[in-house]
Amino acid sequence: MSDAFTVLWTHDTCRALRKAGRVGERPPVAFSGVHTSLPAWSGARAGDGVYALHVSRCEVFVVSRMRVLDMERRDCCGTAPATWDDPAFPGHSDWSMLGAGGCGAEPVHVDATPVSFETPIPGDLLKRLTWRNRRGQTRVLKYVVDGRLEHSISLQGFYRLTAESADELAGVVGAAAETDHAR
Repeated sequence: MSDAFTVLWTHDTCRALRKAGRVGERPPVAFSGVHTSLPAWSGARAGDGVYALHVSRCEVFVVSRMRVLDMERRDCCGTAPATWDDPAFPGHSDWSMLGAGGCGAEPVHVDATPVSFETPIPGDLLKRLTWRNRRGQTRVLKYVVDGRLEHSISLQGFYRLTAESADELAGVVGAAAETDHAR
């Protein structure tokens, strides 16, 4: 059975996506890292789902839903750097804002929905979203007040969702996709 995770994309990342004209495009890759500058996608395996989230004005948005294909360097990544100032993943320069330059960055090839900043997570769902760790302990988001996220600290990182929360987020993304098709 596959798992689902969340990862928070920062304001800088989302600003870079917009500036580069990536809204509406499907990212082929994301990046995992060993340093706190980049979330480590530890625990994720091929077939797992990852919801890239963004917080703007106390509202949480699903930016893209990704399915992990593999976590290997492939030919599409380009030549590995020979020196410290060479780009780490020249084949993915269009998506470098997703962490290609992070400390110890490793590629995570994904099948993703198009980047969008128009899929909010309803406030009542924010209160119910639940994550679980490897020991089976669960937690909910802190700082949810009146359906708004006052502080994003409990979203920062790479966290495994419970099956129920993963199903609810899938429903939010599915409903948004149906609305887009109806337009």
